[in-house]
Amino acid sequence: MPVLTRLIPSPLVVDIRRGALDDLGCVLADERISHSGRLAVAVSGGSGARLRERIAPTLPGATWYEVGGGTLDDAVRLAGEMKAGHYDAVVGLGGGKIIDCAKFAAARLGLPLVAVPTNLAHDGLCSPVATLDNDAGRGSYGVPNPIGVVIDLDVIREAPVRFVRAGIGDAVSNVSAVADWELAHRVKGEKIDGLAAAIARQAGEAVLRHPGGVGDTDFLQVLAEALVLSGIAMSVSGDSRPCSGACHEINHAFDLLYPRRAAAHGEQCGLAAAFAMYLRGAHEESAHMAGVLRRHGLPVLPDEIGFTAEEFVRVVAYAPETRPGRYTILEHLDLKTEQIKDVYADYVKAIGS
Repeated sequence: MPVLTRLIPSPLVVDIRRGALDDLGCVLADERISHSGRLAVAVSGGSGARLRERIAPTLPGATWYEVGGGTLDDAVRLAGEMKAGHYDAVVGLGGGKIIDCAKFAAARLGLPLVAVPTNLAHDGLCSPVATLDNDAGRGSYGVPNPIGVVIDLDVIREAPVRFVRAGIGDAVSNVSAVADWELAHRVKGEKIDGLAAAIARQAGEAVLRHPGGVGDTDFLQVLAEALVLSGIAMSVSGDSRPCSGACHEINHAFDLLYPRRAAAHGEQCGLAAAFAMYLRGAHEESAHMAGVLRRHGLPVLPDEIGFTAEEFVRVVAYAPETRPGRYTILEHLDLKTEQIKDVYADYVKAIGS
């Protein structure tokens, strides 16, 4: 019988540990990503610039590029500046905006991208998507998966704790997103990739069930691994479906309706995931998720991020319009405004204040 297999798009190297940043040059050489050491390194003016002083001596052949923000124009400009060089790879060193700009620039130049995040705010650090602000608001651009991911847990500890908490919300929301995918499979016959779903769900469950907190190295290791696995799950499926359901529709609605007041991506996704679990009748799971989010200092009610109940109802009503064609519990129930008000009131009573 023929042996049927498939290739899984994933990074060549994933290095998550304390002190990993100091060995970046050696890792890239050992993995044959860069023999010559000619690297284009994109950094921010903040944490990335400070880290540049620390690791520049270990990367003598690197050229450093400061990225001003996370817009499409920034990414196009970065690609243009890098075009004149002859590099083995692009390194994105910084937060999500820097890495997304570096992803886009590397894709334009046909170079491999090594992601070196300085925080764990969301699962974009290893995803095949670059999210960039543009004239129309915000767009998602398909890019190759990073060829390498290097996460120094000591660097992560130095980031504001809010960024770690946001990553928790984004990882945990996988559980709700996969439930939405399975719903679409049952009701609409949408094809579901079992491997991608398994990877995404287990990544979310690992964070949801871990007893540690944001100050524990073991917990940070699990969270970092979960975010990397989430990116791989999206690569396996070919889109964001394993990690994006009603939770992310609600998140996008917050961003679009209240762009100046929106909270962090992961904070909104975690809150929305707990509510979406309640909507689908998984009340115990919803309460458990809300309890875990609270334990980590994350919001579970809209007023905890500055929104009224009426505004949240508006957000939920608008959410399906953010991803036309995606079927989640929101599209399935097709709730009207008064129905959303009623179920939200029940949700508040169920999880407590």
